Amino acid sequence: MKKQMLETDFPIEEAKVLLLSCCAPCSIEVILRLKNLGVDFTVLFYNPNIRPFEEYQKRLEENKRLCEEEGVPFVDLPWENDKWCETIKGLENEPERGRRCDKCFALRLQKAARFAKENNFTHFTSVLGISRYKNFDQVTSIATHISSLENIPYISTNWRKNGGEDLRAKLAKERKLYHQTYCGCKNP
Repeated sequence: MKKQMLETDFPIEEAKVLLLSCCAPCSIEVILRLKNLGVDFTVLFYNPNIRPFEEYQKRLEENKRLCEEEGVPFVDLPWENDKWCETIKGLENEPERGRRCDKCFALRLQKAARFAKENNFTHFTSVLGISRYKNFDQVTSIATHISSLENIPYISTNWRKNGGEDLRAKLAKERKLYHQTYCGCKNP
């Protein structure tokens, strides 16, 4: 994999980064890029939006497997689907990229920011905006707001740029990663 830079204003050799992951296929390119750059990072799996529970378990296990294969530290937090359902109550029928996504991203990013802060990470980031089905600016805006609230920097690298989305899909296929057909918040 060609060495690429991050869009940051800090020396990455001094960073300890928490990467919020939604699934292995969305994370693989970012994990390999961070490893290639020599970044000290840990993958966090906090996805209370994924339903049903069996689907959640599949994505969790695949993410864990990828991290084990790559020698990357991995942390998973409890599912908390009831908390997610309460958070998005009244927005169940919102379209993709709508207000339901705002609430969902905020819940997950805030949990990641707090975890990062409590566990001595210097920065946090996510792959929530890597898919072409998500709105990168929506994710970044929410993450930046949470970053200021929690007082921990968010790395807002657009992982899609320079072919990141295509490389992610290629790597996921090559590695035969379990690939779901929906975000998680609706049953297929």
